[in-house]
Amino acid sequence: MRRADELGPAEPVATLGRAAADFLARDDLDASTLRSYGQTLRRLCLALGDRRPLESLTGDDVTGVFEVAWGDAAAKTWNRHRSAVRSFGAWAGRPELADGLERRAESRSRVPGLADDLLRRLWTVEAPVRERTLWRLLHESAAGVRPVLSLNVEDLDLADRRARVGSRWVTWRSGTARLLPELLGGRTRGPVFLADRRPGPARMRRAADLCPDTGRGRLSYERAEYLFKQATRPLDPSGRGFTLRQLWSRRGA
Repeated sequence: MRRADELGPAEPVATLGRAAADFLARDDLDASTLRSYGQTLRRLCLALGDRRPLESLTGDDVTGVFEVAWGDAAAKTWNRHRSAVRSFGAWAGRPELADGLERRAESRSRVPGLADDLLRRLWTVEAPVRERTLWRLLHESAAGVRPVLSLNVEDLDLADRRARVGSRWVTWRSGTARLLPELLGGRTRGPVFLADRRPGPARMRRAADLCPDTGRGRLSYERAEYLFKQATRPLDPSGRGFTLRQLWSRRGA
């Protein structure tokens, strides 16, 4: 005990989870950047452990997580998560964490939309009301996936079939209008599209991304994309499934 007293108190170990929380607590990040960075760091914490000492992390550790989580993702998605790690690494004094993440070339070609016969088959797929509403809304509004997922119940004007997102309006037609009341179930506030369960204590969520009535978080882009790809594999001759972007690119063409 005397020798321990002579050594003094041990320096607290900086962990990945604590560093990620401090990084996201900065006041110079806007809401969309905060949400995007939070998704990347949440995946790293889940894969590598939020109690992992930050100094023990290597670029190979991070690259391994990227290959598993986003190895088959679109170049734009890969580059977005790469940007988050580069920003976090620079802030934490560990820029080498992103050394193994090469930027991928992004294609400017238009994503082909789903043909009418595929859409007719899609509308008959058995799926939860959340997915069916999201798919219909994306198709009928020709809006982007992220703006639609950012909608709150307070934003909806059900009578006029529209919702305000920033400086623009997202509008829909009868298919979405029929499904929305069932999806909302009487809720008057919080995210329109909710995750299946409440976030665990290790998952970082802003108050704006939580339903005040149910405690469930906002449905993430990655989860929504995964569920759509799984649901449309039987419809895709290649067996890979389609992407949510294909629901609106045809109307936007």
